[in-house]
Amino acid sequence: MRVTTRTTYWLEHAWLDTHVEPGVALEVADGRITAVRTEVPAPPPGAEVLRGLTLPGLANAHSHAFHRALRGTVQVGSGTFWTWRELMYGFAEELTPETYHALARAVYAEMALAGVSCVGEFHYVHHAPGGTPYADPNAMGEALIAAAADAGIRITLLDTAYLSSGFGEPPNAHQLRFSDGSAEAWAERCSVLKERDHARIGAAVHSVRAVPAGQLATVAGWAEERRAPLHVHLSEQTAENDACLAAHGRTPTRLLADHGVLGPRTTGVHNTHLTDEDIALLGGSGTGTCMCPTTERDLADGIGPAVALQRAGSPLSLGSDSHAVIDLLEEARAMELNERLRTRTRGHWTAAALLRAASADGHAALGWDDAGAIQTGMRADLTTIALDSVRTAGPLPRLGAETAVFAATAADVRHTVVGGRHVVRDGAHTLVPDVPQALARAVEALRA
Repeated sequence: MRVTTRTTYWLEHAWLDTHVEPGVALEVADGRITAVRTEVPAPPPGAEVLRGLTLPGLANAHSHAFHRALRGTVQVGSGTFWTWRELMYGFAEELTPETYHALARAVYAEMALAGVSCVGEFHYVHHAPGGTPYADPNAMGEALIAAAADAGIRITLLDTAYLSSGFGEPPNAHQLRFSDGSAEAWAERCSVLKERDHARIGAAVHSVRAVPAGQLATVAGWAEERRAPLHVHLSEQTAENDACLAAHGRTPTRLLADHGVLGPRTTGVHNTHLTDEDIALLGGSGTGTCMCPTTERDLADGIGPAVALQRAGSPLSLGSDSHAVIDLLEEARAMELNERLRTRTRGHWTAAALLRAASADGHAALGWDDAGAIQTGMRADLTTIALDSVRTAGPLPRLGAETAVFAATAADVRHTVVGGRHVVRDGAHTLVPDVPQALARAVEALRA
Protein backbone atom coordinates (compact mmCIF):
# COMPACT_ATOMS: atom_id res chain seq x y z
CA MET A 1 0.00 0.00 0.00
CA ARG A 2 1.45 3.34 -1.04
CA VAL A 3 1.69 6.03 1.63
CA THR A 4 1.13 9.60 0.42
CA THR A 5 3.59 12.11 1.83
CA ARG A 6 2.15 15.57 2.43
CA THR A 7 3.92 18.80 3.34
CA THR A 8 2.88 22.43 3.63
CA TYR A 9 5.40 25.10 2.66
CA TRP A 10 4.83 28.72 3.62
CA LEU A 11 6.62 31.19 1.37
CA GLU A 12 7.25 34.64 2.78
CA HIS A 13 7.33 35.98 -0.80
CA ALA A 14 6.76 33.94 -3.95
CA TRP A 15 7.42 34.65 -7.63
CA LEU A 16 4.25 33.50 -9.39
CA ASP A 17 5.48 33.98 -12.98
CA THR A 18 4.14 37.54 -13.34
CA HIS A 19 4.51 39.13 -9.90
CA VAL A 20 5.73 38.71 -6.35
CA GLU A 21 3.01 37.55 -3.98
CA PRO A 22 3.50 37.86 -0.19
CA GLY A 23 2.32 35.08 2.09
CA VAL A 24 1.79 31.98 -0.03
CA ALA A 25 1.06 28.49 1.29
CA LEU A 26 1.79 25.49 -0.90
CA GLU A 27 0.25 22.09 -0.29
CA VAL A 28 2.57 19.35 -1.57
CA ALA A 29 1.76 15.66 -1.94
CA ASP A 30 4.14 13.06 -3.34
CA GLY A 31 6.44 15.74 -4.70
CA ARG A 32 3.82 17.80 -6.54
CA ILE A 33 2.04 21.02 -5.72
CA THR A 34 -1.61 20.23 -5.00
CA ALA A 35 -2.72 23.72 -3.92
CA VAL A 36 -1.42 27.30 -4.02
CA ARG A 37 -3.06 29.56 -1.42
CA THR A 38 -2.36 33.29 -1.43
CA GLU A 39 -3.02 35.91 1.26
CA VAL A 40 -1.71 33.68 4.03
CA PRO A 41 0.01 36.25 6.28
CA ALA A 42 1.57 33.80 8.75
CA PRO A 43 2.85 30.22 8.55
CA PRO A 44 0.14 27.61 9.12
CA PRO A 45 0.81 25.22 12.03
CA GLY A 46 3.45 22.66 11.09
CA ALA A 47 4.40 24.35 7.83
CA GLU A 48 7.97 24.45 6.52
CA VAL A 49 8.89 28.15 6.47
CA LEU A 50 10.84 29.61 3.53
CA ARG A 51 11.78 33.21 4.31
CA GLY A 52 12.93 35.43 1.44
CA LEU A 53 11.80 35.22 -2.18
CA THR A 54 10.91 31.76 -3.46
CA LEU A 55 11.32 31.07 -7.18
CA PRO A 56 10.63 27.89 -9.13
CA GLY A 57 13.58 25.51 -8.99
CA LEU A 58 16.32 26.44 -11.45
CA ALA A 59 17.34 24.23 -14.38
CA ASN A 60 20.98 23.96 -15.42
CA ALA A 61 20.45 22.92 -19.03
CA HIS A 62 24.10 22.29 -19.96
CA SER A 63 26.73 20.71 -17.74
CA HIS A 64 30.01 18.84 -18.14
CA ALA A 65 30.49 17.76 -14.53
CA PHE A 66 34.16 16.87 -14.79
CA HIS A 67 35.04 20.34 -16.11
CA ARG A 68 34.55 21.56 -12.53
CA ALA A 69 38.03 20.16 -11.84
CA LEU A 70 39.49 22.79 -14.19
CA ARG A 71 38.26 25.77 -12.19
CA GLY A 72 41.20 28.07 -11.43
CA THR A 73 43.68 25.72 -13.12
CA VAL A 74 42.89 26.95 -16.63
CA GLN A 75 43.18 30.60 -15.66
CA VAL A 76 46.98 30.46 -15.69
CA GLY A 77 48.46 32.15 -18.75
CA SER A 78 46.56 32.80 -21.97
CA GLY A 79 45.39 30.87 -25.00
CA THR A 80 42.22 29.94 -26.88
CA PHE A 81 39.36 27.49 -26.66
CA TRP A 82 41.60 24.95 -28.38
CA THR A 83 44.45 25.24 -25.87
CA TRP A 84 41.90 25.04 -23.04
CA ARG A 85 40.62 21.82 -24.62
CA GLU A 86 44.03 20.16 -24.31
CA LEU A 87 44.01 20.81 -20.55
CA MET A 88 40.48 19.44 -20.34
CA TYR A 89 41.55 16.22 -22.05
CA GLY A 90 44.12 15.69 -19.31
CA PHE A 91 41.47 15.61 -16.60
CA ALA A 92 39.20 13.42 -18.74
CA GLU A 93 41.98 10.83 -18.95
CA GLU A 94 41.98 10.41 -15.16
CA LEU A 95 38.26 9.70 -14.73
CA THR A 96 37.01 6.30 -13.57
CA PRO A 97 33.42 5.42 -12.66
CA GLU A 98 34.34 5.78 -9.00
CA THR A 99 36.17 9.11 -9.26
CA TYR A 100 33.53 10.47 -11.62
CA HIS A 101 30.77 9.58 -9.17
CA ALA A 102 32.59 11.34 -6.33
CA LEU A 103 33.24 14.46 -8.39
CA ALA A 104 29.77 14.63 -9.93
CA ARG A 105 28.10 14.10 -6.53
CA ALA A 106 30.01 17.11 -5.19
CA VAL A 107 29.33 19.20 -8.31
CA TYR A 108 25.62 18.44 -8.23
CA ALA A 109 25.57 19.28 -4.53
CA GLU A 110 27.16 22.62 -5.41
CA MET A 111 24.37 23.09 -7.94
CA ALA A 112 21.73 22.36 -5.29
CA LEU A 113 23.34 24.99 -3.04
CA ALA A 114 22.94 27.38 -5.99
CA GLY A 115 19.21 26.63 -6.29
CA VAL A 116 19.41 24.13 -9.16
CA SER A 117 16.83 21.35 -9.02
CA CYS A 118 17.59 19.68 -12.36
CA VAL A 119 20.70 19.33 -14.53
CA GLY A 120 21.25 18.40 -18.16
CA GLU A 121 24.49 16.44 -18.21
CA PHE A 122 26.10 16.45 -21.66
CA HIS A 123 27.92 13.16 -21.17
CA TYR A 124 30.59 11.87 -23.51
CA VAL A 125 33.27 10.14 -21.36
CA HIS A 126 31.88 6.65 -21.96
CA HIS A 127 34.75 4.15 -21.94
CA ALA A 128 38.09 3.46 -20.29
CA PRO A 129 41.20 5.25 -21.62
CA GLY A 130 42.06 3.82 -25.02
CA GLY A 131 38.39 3.17 -25.75
CA THR A 132 37.93 -0.22 -24.07
CA PRO A 133 34.35 -0.53 -22.77
CA TYR A 134 33.83 -1.16 -19.08
CA ALA A 135 32.18 -4.42 -18.02
CA ASP A 136 29.04 -2.33 -17.79
CA PRO A 137 29.29 -0.26 -21.00
CA ASN A 138 27.27 2.50 -19.28
CA ALA A 139 29.27 2.54 -16.06
CA MET A 140 30.17 6.22 -16.47
CA GLY A 141 26.62 7.29 -17.23
CA GLU A 142 25.31 5.25 -14.31
CA ALA A 143 27.84 6.98 -12.05
CA LEU A 144 26.37 10.35 -13.06
CA ILE A 145 22.78 9.20 -12.53
CA ALA A 146 23.69 7.88 -9.08
CA ALA A 147 25.57 11.10 -8.25
CA ALA A 148 22.49 13.19 -8.99
CA ALA A 149 20.38 10.99 -6.72
CA ASP A 150 22.97 11.26 -3.95
CA ALA A 151 23.00 15.07 -4.30
CA GLY A 152 19.19 15.24 -4.30
CA ILE A 153 18.59 16.71 -7.76
CA ARG A 154 17.08 15.40 -10.99
CA ILE A 155 19.13 14.72 -14.10
CA THR A 156 18.62 14.38 -17.81
CA LEU A 157 21.57 12.32 -18.99
CA LEU A 158 22.25 13.58 -22.51
CA ASP A 159 24.22 10.59 -23.75
CA THR A 160 26.52 11.99 -26.41
CA ALA A 161 27.64 10.60 -29.74
CA TYR A 162 31.30 11.55 -30.26
CA LEU A 163 32.86 9.65 -33.15
CA SER A 164 35.43 11.87 -34.88
CA SER A 165 38.13 14.42 -34.10
CA GLY A 166 37.11 16.50 -37.10
CA PHE A 167 35.52 16.27 -40.49
CA GLY A 168 36.63 12.90 -41.83
CA GLU A 169 39.24 12.37 -39.10
CA PRO A 170 39.28 9.46 -36.63
CA PRO A 171 39.24 10.15 -32.88
CA ASN A 172 42.59 11.23 -31.47
CA ALA A 173 44.18 9.41 -28.54
CA HIS A 174 42.29 11.46 -25.96
CA GLN A 175 38.95 10.99 -27.71
CA LEU A 176 39.06 7.20 -28.00
CA ARG A 177 37.24 6.83 -24.70
CA PHE A 178 34.48 9.11 -26.00
CA SER A 179 33.76 7.07 -29.13
CA ASP A 180 31.51 4.05 -29.72
CA GLY A 181 32.88 3.68 -33.26
CA SER A 182 29.61 4.40 -35.04
CA ALA A 183 26.24 5.99 -34.38
CA GLU A 184 24.64 2.55 -34.54
CA ALA A 185 26.93 1.27 -31.76
CA TRP A 186 26.24 4.44 -29.78
CA ALA A 187 22.48 3.85 -30.10
CA GLU A 188 22.84 0.21 -29.06
CA ARG A 189 24.78 1.14 -25.93
CA CYS A 190 22.63 4.00 -24.71
CA SER A 191 19.39 2.11 -25.44
CA VAL A 192 20.27 0.00 -22.39
CA LEU A 193 20.10 3.03 -20.07
CA LYS A 194 16.89 3.09 -18.01
CA GLU A 195 14.96 6.10 -16.82
CA ARG A 196 13.98 6.36 -13.17
CA ASP A 197 12.08 8.75 -10.93
CA HIS A 198 14.89 11.31 -10.80
CA ALA A 199 16.52 10.60 -14.18
CA ARG A 200 15.60 10.83 -17.83
CA ILE A 201 17.69 9.77 -20.81
CA GLY A 202 18.23 12.10 -23.76
CA ALA A 203 20.67 12.21 -26.66
CA ALA A 204 23.34 14.58 -27.87
CA VAL A 205 25.41 15.16 -30.96
CA HIS A 206 28.67 16.47 -29.59
CA SER A 207 29.12 18.73 -32.65
CA VAL A 208 29.08 18.52 -36.42
CA ARG A 209 32.84 17.96 -36.35
CA ALA A 210 32.47 14.97 -33.98
CA VAL A 211 29.62 13.10 -35.72
CA PRO A 212 29.97 12.43 -39.45
CA ALA A 213 27.14 13.92 -41.49
CA GLY A 214 25.96 10.52 -42.69
CA GLN A 215 25.43 9.40 -39.09
CA LEU A 216 23.55 12.44 -37.77
CA ALA A 217 20.18 10.98 -38.76
CA THR A 218 20.80 7.88 -36.64
CA VAL A 219 21.18 9.99 -33.49
CA ALA A 220 18.21 12.19 -34.39
CA GLY A 221 16.09 9.12 -35.14
CA TRP A 222 16.94 7.52 -31.79
CA ALA A 223 15.76 10.66 -29.98
CA GLU A 224 12.66 11.04 -32.16
CA GLU A 225 11.60 7.44 -31.57
CA ARG A 226 11.71 8.01 -27.80
CA ARG A 227 10.47 11.60 -27.91
CA ALA A 228 13.62 12.43 -25.95
CA PRO A 229 15.57 15.69 -25.77
CA LEU A 230 18.39 16.07 -28.29
CA HIS A 231 21.16 18.60 -27.66
CA VAL A 232 24.12 19.66 -29.79
CA HIS A 233 27.08 22.04 -29.44
CA LEU A 234 26.53 24.43 -32.33
CA SER A 235 28.80 27.11 -33.84
CA GLU A 236 30.64 27.83 -30.60
CA GLN A 237 33.81 28.59 -32.55
CA THR A 238 34.33 30.22 -35.94
CA ALA A 239 36.94 27.54 -36.73
CA GLU A 240 34.17 24.92 -36.63
CA ASN A 241 32.09 26.97 -39.07
CA ASP A 242 35.04 27.36 -41.43
CA ALA A 243 35.83 23.64 -41.36
CA CYS A 244 32.20 22.72 -41.96
CA LEU A 245 31.97 25.06 -44.93
CA ALA A 246 35.16 23.55 -46.35
CA ALA A 247 33.93 19.96 -45.86
CA HIS A 248 30.26 20.34 -46.76
CA GLY A 249 29.78 23.72 -48.38
CA ARG A 250 27.27 24.77 -45.76
CA THR A 251 27.08 26.04 -42.19
CA PRO A 252 26.74 23.65 -39.24
CA THR A 253 23.12 24.77 -38.74
CA ARG A 254 22.23 24.05 -42.36
CA LEU A 255 23.99 20.68 -42.13
CA LEU A 256 21.91 19.76 -39.06
CA ALA A 257 18.74 20.93 -40.78
CA ASP A 258 19.50 18.86 -43.87
CA HIS A 259 19.92 15.71 -41.76
CA GLY A 260 16.77 16.09 -39.65
CA VAL A 261 18.41 17.15 -36.39
CA LEU A 262 16.54 20.42 -35.79
CA GLY A 263 13.11 20.56 -34.16
CA PRO A 264 11.21 21.51 -30.99
CA ARG A 265 12.84 18.80 -28.84
CA THR A 266 16.32 19.84 -30.01
CA THR A 267 18.48 22.43 -28.26
CA GLY A 268 21.55 24.04 -29.78
CA VAL A 269 24.12 24.87 -27.14
CA HIS A 270 25.93 28.21 -27.56
CA ASN A 271 24.67 29.09 -31.09
CA THR A 272 27.28 31.83 -31.04
CA HIS A 273 28.44 32.47 -34.61
CA LEU A 274 25.34 32.26 -36.81
CA THR A 275 24.24 33.68 -40.14
CA ASP A 276 20.82 35.22 -40.65
CA GLU A 277 19.79 32.02 -42.43
CA ASP A 278 21.00 29.96 -39.46
CA ILE A 279 18.87 32.03 -37.08
CA ALA A 280 15.83 31.59 -39.33
CA LEU A 281 16.39 27.82 -39.52
CA LEU A 282 16.67 27.47 -35.75
CA GLY A 283 13.74 29.73 -34.94
CA GLY A 284 11.50 28.40 -37.70
CA SER A 285 12.00 24.80 -36.55
CA GLY A 286 11.41 25.65 -32.89
CA THR A 287 14.91 24.49 -31.99
CA GLY A 288 15.94 25.84 -28.59
CA THR A 289 19.06 27.77 -27.65
CA CYS A 290 21.01 27.14 -24.46
CA MET A 291 23.26 30.08 -23.68
CA CYS A 292 26.17 29.58 -21.27
CA PRO A 293 27.44 33.14 -20.79
CA THR A 294 29.97 32.54 -18.01
CA THR A 295 31.71 29.81 -20.01
CA GLU A 296 31.40 31.67 -23.30
CA ARG A 297 33.19 34.66 -21.81
CA ASP A 298 35.71 32.48 -19.94
CA LEU A 299 36.69 30.74 -23.20
CA ALA A 300 36.53 33.96 -25.23
CA ASP A 301 33.91 32.38 -27.49
CA GLY A 302 31.95 35.55 -28.20
CA ILE A 303 28.40 36.79 -27.61
CA GLY A 304 25.65 34.86 -29.35
CA PRO A 305 22.58 36.48 -31.00
CA ALA A 306 20.17 35.48 -28.24
CA VAL A 307 17.69 38.30 -28.88
CA ALA A 308 17.46 37.53 -32.60
CA LEU A 309 17.13 33.81 -31.89
CA GLN A 310 14.29 34.29 -29.44
CA ARG A 311 12.48 36.66 -31.79
CA ALA A 312 12.82 34.06 -34.55
CA GLY A 313 11.13 31.44 -32.34
CA SER A 314 13.99 29.73 -30.48
CA PRO A 315 13.24 29.24 -26.75
CA LEU A 316 16.13 30.24 -24.47
CA SER A 317 17.59 28.22 -21.62
CA LEU A 318 20.76 28.60 -19.57
CA GLY A 319 23.66 26.41 -18.50
CA SER A 320 26.85 26.62 -16.51
CA ASP A 321 28.71 24.35 -19.00
CA SER A 322 32.36 24.24 -17.84
CA HIS A 323 31.46 25.46 -14.34
CA ALA A 324 33.81 28.40 -14.30
CA VAL A 325 31.10 29.39 -11.83
CA ILE A 326 27.88 27.58 -10.90
CA ASP A 327 25.32 30.35 -10.59
CA LEU A 328 22.19 30.38 -12.78
CA LEU A 329 21.32 33.88 -11.55
CA GLU A 330 24.66 35.05 -12.92
CA GLU A 331 23.98 33.26 -16.22
CA ALA A 332 20.63 35.08 -16.51
CA ARG A 333 22.19 38.42 -15.62
CA ALA A 334 25.12 37.88 -17.97
CA MET A 335 22.87 37.16 -20.95
CA GLU A 336 21.23 40.57 -20.54
CA LEU A 337 24.42 42.44 -19.67
CA ASN A 338 26.35 40.89 -22.58
CA GLU A 339 23.65 42.15 -24.92
CA ARG A 340 23.88 45.61 -23.36
CA LEU A 341 27.62 45.69 -24.05
CA ARG A 342 27.11 44.50 -27.61
CA THR A 343 24.29 46.95 -28.48
CA ARG A 344 24.91 49.78 -26.00
CA THR A 345 21.21 49.72 -25.05
CA ARG A 346 19.51 48.35 -21.92
CA GLY A 347 16.52 46.15 -21.20
CA HIS A 348 16.49 43.38 -23.81
CA TRP A 349 14.70 41.01 -21.44
CA THR A 350 12.58 41.62 -18.37
CA ALA A 351 13.64 39.97 -15.14
CA ALA A 352 10.59 37.72 -15.54
CA ALA A 353 11.77 36.52 -18.95
CA LEU A 354 15.26 35.82 -17.62
CA LEU A 355 13.84 33.83 -14.72
CA ARG A 356 11.75 31.76 -17.13
CA ALA A 357 14.90 30.97 -19.14
CA ALA A 358 16.56 29.83 -15.90
CA SER A 359 13.59 27.74 -14.80
CA ALA A 360 10.56 26.69 -16.89
CA ASP A 361 12.25 26.87 -20.29
CA GLY A 362 15.32 25.08 -19.00
CA HIS A 363 13.25 22.25 -17.55
CA ALA A 364 11.36 21.97 -20.83
CA ALA A 365 14.63 21.75 -22.78
CA LEU A 366 15.54 18.78 -20.59
CA GLY A 367 12.21 17.01 -21.03
CA TRP A 368 10.64 17.99 -17.70
CA ASP A 369 7.64 20.01 -18.88
CA ASP A 370 5.99 19.55 -15.48
CA ALA A 371 8.59 21.60 -13.61
CA GLY A 372 9.64 25.24 -13.43
CA ALA A 373 6.52 27.03 -12.15
CA ILE A 374 4.83 27.43 -8.77
CA GLN A 375 1.47 26.11 -9.92
CA THR A 376 -0.94 23.34 -8.98
CA GLY A 377 0.06 20.05 -10.59
CA MET A 378 3.71 21.01 -11.11
CA ARG A 379 6.67 19.38 -9.40
CA ALA A 380 7.40 21.02 -6.07
CA ASP A 381 10.80 22.48 -7.02
CA LEU A 382 11.55 25.66 -5.07
CA THR A 383 14.55 27.98 -4.74
CA THR A 384 14.50 30.60 -1.99
CA ILE A 385 16.69 33.70 -2.25
CA ALA A 386 17.54 35.78 0.81
CA LEU A 387 16.25 39.34 0.65
CA ASP A 388 18.36 40.52 3.59
CA SER A 389 21.94 39.86 2.45
CA VAL A 390 24.46 42.60 1.68
CA ARG A 391 23.60 42.13 -2.00
CA THR A 392 19.81 41.97 -1.77
CA ALA A 393 18.87 44.20 1.18
CA GLY A 394 17.06 47.43 0.33
CA PRO A 395 14.75 46.93 -2.68
CA LEU A 396 11.03 46.54 -2.09
CA PRO A 397 9.88 42.90 -2.02
CA ARG A 398 7.65 43.53 -5.04
CA LEU A 399 10.89 44.05 -7.01
CA GLY A 400 12.06 40.58 -5.99
CA ALA A 401 12.50 39.31 -9.55
CA GLU A 402 14.74 42.25 -10.43
CA THR A 403 16.63 41.79 -7.17
CA ALA A 404 17.17 38.09 -7.82
CA VAL A 405 18.43 38.53 -11.38
CA PHE A 406 20.42 41.76 -11.09
CA ALA A 407 21.72 41.68 -7.50
CA ALA A 408 21.62 38.20 -5.98
CA THR A 409 24.14 35.42 -6.48
CA ALA A 410 24.18 31.71 -5.73
CA ALA A 411 25.51 32.63 -2.28
CA ASP A 412 22.08 34.10 -1.50
CA VAL A 413 20.23 30.80 -1.95
CA ARG A 414 18.84 29.77 1.43
CA HIS A 415 16.62 26.82 0.51
CA THR A 416 16.31 24.36 -2.35
CA VAL A 417 13.37 21.98 -2.50
CA VAL A 418 13.36 19.26 -5.17
CA GLY A 419 10.15 17.33 -5.71
CA GLY A 420 8.95 18.37 -2.26
CA ARG A 421 12.20 17.27 -0.58
CA HIS A 422 14.10 19.91 1.37
CA VAL A 423 17.60 19.36 -0.08
CA VAL A 424 19.18 22.66 1.01
CA ARG A 425 17.99 24.12 4.30
CA ASP A 426 19.23 27.47 5.60
CA GLY A 427 22.15 27.36 3.18
CA ALA A 428 23.34 23.89 4.18
CA HIS A 429 23.07 20.75 2.05
CA THR A 430 21.08 18.08 3.90
CA LEU A 431 22.60 15.10 2.04
CA VAL A 432 26.22 16.11 1.46
CA PRO A 433 27.43 17.48 4.80
CA ASP A 434 30.57 19.33 3.64
CA VAL A 435 30.33 20.21 -0.04
CA PRO A 436 33.61 22.21 -0.23
CA GLN A 437 35.51 19.28 1.28
CA ALA A 438 33.80 16.84 -1.09
CA LEU A 439 34.81 19.00 -4.05
CA ALA A 440 38.39 19.38 -2.84
CA ARG A 441 38.82 15.64 -2.31
CA ALA A 442 37.26 14.74 -5.67
CA VAL A 443 39.44 17.17 -7.60
CA GLU A 444 42.58 16.12 -5.72
CA ALA A 445 41.90 12.49 -6.62
CA LEU A 446 42.09 13.42 -10.31
CA ARG A 447 45.32 15.36 -9.82
CA ALA A 448 46.89 12.46 -7.93
